[in-house]
Order: sequence, then structure tokens, then C-alpha cells
Amino acid sequence: MVNRIRPAWLVATVTEVLPETATARRIVLDVPGWPGNDAGSHLDIRLTAPDGYQASRSYSIASYGPSSRVVLSVDDIPTGEVSPFLTHELRAGDQIEVHGPLGAYFVWRPAGFGSTTGPVQLIGGGSGIVPLYAIARAAADAGRMADFRLLTSVRSPEDQFFATELDALAAAGLRIDRVYTRAAPSGWPVAPGRLTRDSLAAVIPDAATIERSYVCGPTPFVEAVAGWLIDLGHSPGTIRTERFGG
Repeated sequence: MVNRIRPAWLVATVTEVLPETATARRIVLDVPGWPGNDAGSHLDIRLTAPDGYQASRSYSIASYGPSSRVVLSVDDIPTGEVSPFLTHELRAGDQIEVHGPLGAYFVWRPAGFGSTTGPVQLIGGGSGIVPLYAIARAAADAGRMADFRLLTSVRSPEDQFFATELDALAAAGLRIDRVYTRAAPSGWPVAPGRLTRDSLAAVIPDAATIERSYVCGPTPFVEAVAGWLIDLGHSPGTIRTERFGG
């Protein structure tokens, strides 16, 4: 667990903007005064127009720990007020305002309050993988990866956030189950299709063996998965959710 202080608005400098998928960008920030953050945290970004109009949105953090280096991965929402600027206009050297770290409910810590001692299931839909990637990395760094499993649902392999990093975690022992909803890799044993209650039940362990589940993604995805988990015998108190969109 990192030292925690009251969240504050800080000025971040963009150090890198990298392609994540065809529509998403990985944004690396240097945030002087950042107190560090737990895996699973999020922050707010505030943009101010020349006429004074302000817009802010929350984004999950893909990094964790005591560093002032903060990594985001942002998907472009064409009708949004903030993401089009972040994915199309933002450049290295630019400065933006950030507020955080935020969120204590969805975080995972290797010890102390918020930690676990048993198996953990991570379930991410689309860009909902971002905080789960941070949690998986934290678990690996803490020597706890054997307790963790990840289920990721994306449209196609090209839409997978942190694809290279996830492959490395899988090679190091993280159990990753993948669902492709529109296009699967050549030779994939399962036809593309949305995650269902039955396909979820087929890949996650019995409820009695899971200490905690983290579910992140679009609101309909999260509500459906959380409901299925309860149907499958998981106690609501063991299910932690983070959602975005209407």
C-alpha cells in the first residue's frame, strides 16, 4: 500500500503518447506531487477551453506504486468532450490537470486493508482491462500471481489493450481466458460471440473457491456479469465493480 494523502488537482506533463489500439492511445504522464497510487485506482482529467469552459472525465490508471509516473490508456469516444482531445490532440510536452488518486473500493493491495489471501478473478470488457492490468501486475510483483485469473472480452485481437504485456504475464503463469465478440484469431476453438452466463460459468472457478472478483467495463457488461456471478453463487460482498458509460 502506498502512502495516501488527500487527492488534489495537480499539473501533469505528458512524456509519451503511444498507440494502444486503432482507436486508443496510451498516455504516460509525469505528475510532480503525485503521492503514488494503489493498483485499481483512477483519476480525473480536467480540460479548460480558451473561453473558460471546463470538462472533466474519470480514467482508470494502468500503473501503480509510489512513482510520479502515471500511465493511462484512453479509448476515443467520438461524441465525448475529453477523450477525442486526449487521443487525437495530446502530444508529448503538453500539460493537463489531473485529480487523484481516487478510489479505494476497487483497489487491490498485497498486504493490509484491501488485500486478499485467496483466489481472485478479474473480468474486463474492452477498455475495462486497464485497472485489472494494474492489479495483475501488482499481484505478479508481489509473488501472488498464482492466486489470480483474468477473463478479458474484446471485439477482436486487435482491440486488446496491453496485448504484449498480457502475453508476458500469461507466459509467466497468469491464467488468461479470452472472449472475442466479433472476430477471433485463426484457429481459435470458439466462434466469436458475446460473453454469456454459460460461457462465464465454463471458465471461472466455483464460487466457493473465489475470495474476490473485480469486474470492469461498460455499464451493461458490468451489470450483466455481476448478475451472472450472483446467479452462480458468488456473494455480492465479494464482487467489486467499476463501470463507465451510460
